[in-house]
Amino acid sequence: MTYDRLVCANCAAPVAEGRCPVCRASRERLAPQGLSPAMVLTLVIALLGTLALLAAVRAV
Repeated sequence: MTYDRLVCANCAAPVAEGRCPVCRASRERLAPQGLSPAMVLTLVIALLGTLALLAAVRAV
């Protein structure tokens, strides 16, 4: 779930606006934090596929 639709229980404002300390803390906690494990795995598989394709092209 993204924080753009959440309403703060402390100030009744959208969390995305960050009006109070509770909103700002929730917004920081829900913000994306780098690469997900699924994204890293996808990148590794793509790299291995590219290396295999290069090896196959050179063998021909």
